[in-house]
Amino acid sequence: MDTPFLKAKPILKKLHDNGYEAFFVGGAVRDYLLNRDIGDIDIATSAKPDEIQQIFNHTIDVGAEHGTIIVLFDNLPYEVTTYRAESGYEDFRRPNSVTYITSLEEDLKRRDFTINAMAMDSHETLYDYFNGREDLKKRVIRTVGNASERFTEDALRMLRAVRFVSQLNFALCPTTLTAIKDYGYLLSKISIERKTIEFDKLLKGTNYQNALHLIVDLNIHQFLPGLIEKEQELMKLSNYDFSFLRTKEEFWTLLTYLIKPHSIEAFLRGWKLPVKLMKEVQRRIQFIDMLKDKDWDDEQLYDAGDELAVSVERLRVVLMEWANCNERIRKIQQRFAMLPIKERGELAVTGHDVIKIVKQNPGPWVSVALSKIERAVVTNKVVNERNAIKEWLLTCNQDFDRNC
Repeated sequence: MDTPFLKAKPILKKLHDNGYEAFFVGGAVRDYLLNRDIGDIDIATSAKPDEIQQIFNHTIDVGAEHGTIIVLFDNLPYEVTTYRAESGYEDFRRPNSVTYITSLEEDLKRRDFTINAMAMDSHETLYDYFNGREDLKKRVIRTVGNASERFTEDALRMLRAVRFVSQLNFALCPTTLTAIKDYGYLLSKISIERKTIEFDKLLKGTNYQNALHLIVDLNIHQFLPGLIEKEQELMKLSNYDFSFLRTKEEFWTLLTYLIKPHSIEAFLRGWKLPVKLMKEVQRRIQFIDMLKDKDWDDEQLYDAGDELAVSVERLRVVLMEWANCNERIRKIQQRFAMLPIKERGELAVTGHDVIKIVKQNPGPWVSVALSKIERAVVTNKVVNERNAIKEWLLTCNQDFDRNC
């Protein structure tokens, strides 16, 4: 059994020793059967939340009212959830009531897709009541039971279905596809934050091309922030090679750049992205617009910094469909390494030095002078040595707003 399961087996054993059933469930089981990297390990049990808390010394109540307790074991968190049945999804996302039950099969029945509705015990025995393993072999996404019921219970499942198409390189089965067409409008009821998480994962999947086509074909882009009437832009986006992209900032930059919203900030705010991420996306777009298909000059490299310059270059490789991505990045890194300074703190003079050299009272002019020195050093107009900078400064006639 895979190492993540080995580490979690003592939790199952402890629950068993106390007279309760316990199984590994959900995505970890699916990914184990697909030989994919396993993420979080989730456990389903017949023990109720208060019983789980009594059995384990270190727990966190993250949703006992819905049956979920985090168990901390060997400094790792495991989500342990009581078998439950759900009913009354008035907001198309969360159940109005949760009932604890004693049947593993009934618990798995409430889950979204057959490939996520399998359980496995500590001996690797698989409990597959809904033919999930067969759907894994067929590489299809199929809801557990009636697709219309599953999507009206939790409308986010429709976007999750398309996300799994991207991540797993699977296809939607016909009944699931039809139900999304019929009930896609319910995505308007789902919080932006939830949709952003799913769409972010979709962009990073290996089969993003087909997933983006589905977003348009199923008309669910109309219920995603800033994508109304952006069919052509999304189809264009699907034609680019995302394999060069590495970071969340790069994926969102490419999307934003190709969507061409009236306001970049408003578009990104619509997705409720973190402010830091929004600023990083905006900076990358500024450099892409500034450079277009031209080479970097030293000032641009200096302004960007090594990490941002490499990121922008990856994006330009995708947008311009250039070859030799690694070679271009290597040259960027070499050129940046050859710059006389990498940041203002490396200047051979400080603001105090500049005041003494120029013999003027402190004021805003000092910052202007340091900026001009910085530019002169970066562009090799002056060597980054104190005497050389002093001599260069004295030729500026102390008018730092217009000269130098």
